[in-house]
Amino acid sequence: MNQLHEQLQSNQRIAITALEGMGGIGKTELAWEYAQRSLSQKIYPGGICWLRSRDQEIATQIIDFSKSHLGMKPPDDLEAKAQVSFIWQRWPKGEVLIVVDDVVEYELVASCLPLWNPRFKALITTRLDFGRSVRSLCLEELDNESALELLGSLVGQDRIQIQLEDAKSLCAWVGNLPLGLELLGRYLSNDQDLTIHDLIQELESMRLHAEALCEREDGMTAQLGVAAALELSWKKLKDFEKELACLLGIFSIAPIPWKHVESCLPETSVREIVKARNKGLLKRNLLKRIGKGTYQLHQIVQEFFRLKLDELTEKGESLKTAYCNAMVGIAQRIDGRSTIDVIAEIQGSIPHLEELIRQWIDHLSDDELIWPYVGIGRFYEGQGNYDLALPWRQRCLKQCQHKFGSEHKNTATSLNDLAALYYYQGRYEEAESLNIQALNMYKRLLGNEHPDIAQSLNNLANLYTDQGRYKEAEPLYLQALQMYQKLLGNEHPDFALGLSNLASLYDNQGRYEEAESLNIQALNMYKRLLGNEHPDIAQSLNNLATLYDNQGRYEEAESLNTQALNMYKRLLGNEHPNIAKSLGNLATIYGHQRRYAEAETFFIQSLEMKQRLLGDEHPDVAKSLNNLAALYYLQEQYLDAEPLYTRALEIFHKLLGDEHPDVAASLSNLANLYCNQGRYKEAEPLCTQALKIFQKLLCNEHPNVAQGLNSLANLYDNQGRYEEAEPLFIQALEMRQKLFGNEHPDVAQSLNNLATLYDNQGRYAEAEPLFIQALEMRKKLFGNEHPDVAQSLNVLAGLLDDQGRYEEAEPLYKQALQMRLKLLGHEHSDVANSLNNLAELYRNQRRYEEAEPLHKQALEMRQQLFGDEHPDVASSLNNLALIYSNQRRYREAEPLYKQALEINQKLLGNEHPFLASSLNNLAGLYACQRRCSEAEPLYVQALEMRQKHLGNKHPDVAQSLNNLAYLYAYQRRYSEAEPLYVQALEMTQKLLGNEHPDTAAVQNNLDVCRQAIKASNR
Repeated sequence: MNQLHEQLQSNQRIAITALEGMGGIGKTELAWEYAQRSLSQKIYPGGICWLRSRDQEIATQIIDFSKSHLGMKPPDDLEAKAQVSFIWQRWPKGEVLIVVDDVVEYELVASCLPLWNPRFKALITTRLDFGRSVRSLCLEELDNESALELLGSLVGQDRIQIQLEDAKSLCAWVGNLPLGLELLGRYLSNDQDLTIHDLIQELESMRLHAEALCEREDGMTAQLGVAAALELSWKKLKDFEKELACLLGIFSIAPIPWKHVESCLPETSVREIVKARNKGLLKRNLLKRIGKGTYQLHQIVQEFFRLKLDELTEKGESLKTAYCNAMVGIAQRIDGRSTIDVIAEIQGSIPHLEELIRQWIDHLSDDELIWPYVGIGRFYEGQGNYDLALPWRQRCLKQCQHKFGSEHKNTATSLNDLAALYYYQGRYEEAESLNIQALNMYKRLLGNEHPDIAQSLNNLANLYTDQGRYKEAEPLYLQALQMYQKLLGNEHPDFALGLSNLASLYDNQGRYEEAESLNIQALNMYKRLLGNEHPDIAQSLNNLATLYDNQGRYEEAESLNTQALNMYKRLLGNEHPNIAKSLGNLATIYGHQRRYAEAETFFIQSLEMKQRLLGDEHPDVAKSLNNLAALYYLQEQYLDAEPLYTRALEIFHKLLGDEHPDVAASLSNLANLYCNQGRYKEAEPLCTQALKIFQKLLCNEHPNVAQGLNSLANLYDNQGRYEEAEPLFIQALEMRQKLFGNEHPDVAQSLNNLATLYDNQGRYAEAEPLFIQALEMRKKLFGNEHPDVAQSLNVLAGLLDDQGRYEEAEPLYKQALQMRLKLLGHEHSDVANSLNNLAELYRNQRRYEEAEPLHKQALEMRQQLFGDEHPDVASSLNNLALIYSNQRRYREAEPLYKQALEINQKLLGNEHPFLASSLNNLAGLYACQRRCSEAEPLYVQALEMRQKHLGNKHPDVAQSLNNLAYLYAYQRRYSEAEPLYVQALEMTQKLLGNEHPDTAAVQNNLDVCRQAIKASNR
């Protein structure tokens, strides 16, 4: 109301304002209310003149008004136009409001108004769009709150509140149209026993012919019912404009991309269609433009157009067929690999495909029937919105079974599509059942050999591969491959794809030679069939690169991956999901080579591209977050890794539910992070949950189950829960041997893990052959020079070092160091680790002059690689301090211990095993200097911290008990020292055995303590 008044008053050149809008929108009501308010407030001293335009002469009304209300007597001998001019010139002084209701012909009305005199303010209401001839105020339907308020004012608010949800539905039924709401409200008011629910049912049955929408009452400004009001505009339309209106009525009430309308009328020129839209429908406010190339009908207008569509009979059927054909064509062009731009373009089509299924499905041919369902399913699947895709896949199957029966090719296709969705959701049992049903149906319908059967075999084999059921997958892949070969020949893209699938299976099993042969065969075939530049060739290069990466053939892998990446860029541009995936693959190769800075750059590029293309919530984005987090985890940048792991888990939870392999993998990653941070209580439930999900979804023998067992065992190992860890490590090892055979990188990893457990327990005789077996396996798999071989040399040397077999350990440490220098360069974290280990060996041998420069070199390298604040830097500071302490260079040692302590506190918090070690070392320094009062609280703090996080059964706890007892004994506080020694001895005996050096050391300390007690009692 205020906006209308301001617009009327601000227009100085020509005081004419038009209230525009469709019939029933409330134009007359607003004009009438404004006139009444202006009259009561005496805004227009010259008076208010109300005129009606439709089917009445404006000039005659002005003359009659002047006579009856102003007492004028215009000369009868003048023509009507001259009499009107006479009247305006003699109109009483002051501003005047002239209202002309329901204007159809603007020029005719304008010719009768005193536009030359600014004191006359003209307000017209119209269903038409007069363009720039007037200043317009376009009325829209009411918002939900205002619609309920209007209905309540007519029915009574109490009655509305009792039936609030039905009242909302009633408002929605008429699209919050004021005329519809007024008619319905008055109808309800006249029948107090009629419920809103019953009225809605009447509307659903009778539509716009319902009595409630047809009968107006006295006292209403509106002269017509809803349908009759729209009929006035309909009559003014030309024949083709009416056809276009009926076509629009077939679409959903959602925004309509105009290109879809044009695609329904391929034989009509675009110019003619646009002319009918602009001159016929937009001008009469029967259609609204809501954005570039996008238009929308009001719900009531759509309902009215559908009534008219039914009246067209033969023409109406052809319009429905045209709509169905166009929408099926759109559905067929939707695939499951859409980017954000494509999704944005397709999104406007989805409501109309849904409307096709709801309203017009019977107009589709048998061949077309499944396509609307398929298109919608692919649209949501491509975004990872599997829950939204599911009902459409299920409805497609149900529709096919109803239409074609349980034995039909379309039914088999629907089974396959639903199985694929279950596969994406990790619902493997349901996916397998449907895949088998589809496969058997294809065989009954098509015989035993057909490309669709081969594809179905491939689908089932993919499912088995992901479940780790390799023995079941292989014969299916081979059968599909043989079928492709027989049906399509040796040179066909599908045959090449079959080779790639089988190669992937062999890669997963560690059968690298067989996998390489098949991958190369597929790559060469693609090149012969498709030329040297094609996305399938780039994918084939990627597959071969992944195989080489798994074998540690990094230079070859990097070269192929780079080729694939550049080819994708030439073929697909610089922004595409395949390019993002290729960047991620290259980052992985760099990560395996410990080229962390390069890996980080490419992982971030991959992540950001996926976010731009796929949105922030997509399974592929979550995988990229996981990959980047894993890179930070490897570098011990835990604070950077945790939020990425957490975000990935949130996305997977939202998109895939609580039980999915990707959810389990995310839980496991986060658990490993917490474990390395010493947050064992947080890690264990996540680890256990991940393992249970893997076991439930993937059966009990799967690589992921083995990894889950391994992670939980590692968690127990770190806590000193060796008895619980050992059977899990053994179970994981046996499972991997069964899955992959006796020679596979994962088997080598399991051997290493079990050997490390035995090493921690002092079971050196059992650990050594396992370390050696893992080393030999890695040499055989990767060659004599590989980062994993260097790692095996390093841990074997560490075992020998722990046993005091220094002469045997030293050449292994040196060999690992030289290999890492050669493979990884002189500035690498693994090189720093090797320098550190060799330095510790020299320290254990008291070869301090040789140890010190190595520790300094390792420290400088770590500072250069990680900055001054990193757990590895703290470790180097601590180790260098140990050398100084061993040499009684206490003044040099103390600031290094303190610096290491501060770094660990800052990075790891106040409750971490590393922090306890720092406290313990600093306390040891004070004890050596006889600064007992400073040492004791640090020893106590370290002990309490270890007991809290590691429990009362861990070697580190035993070490803390021993150290504190030693301090008490030194102070002759034997009664306090003895029980601590006893606890430490019992713990080391149980955890490490009687033959372990630590057990022997504690036993010796206890014996000395007891001798001192005896001596003091004499």
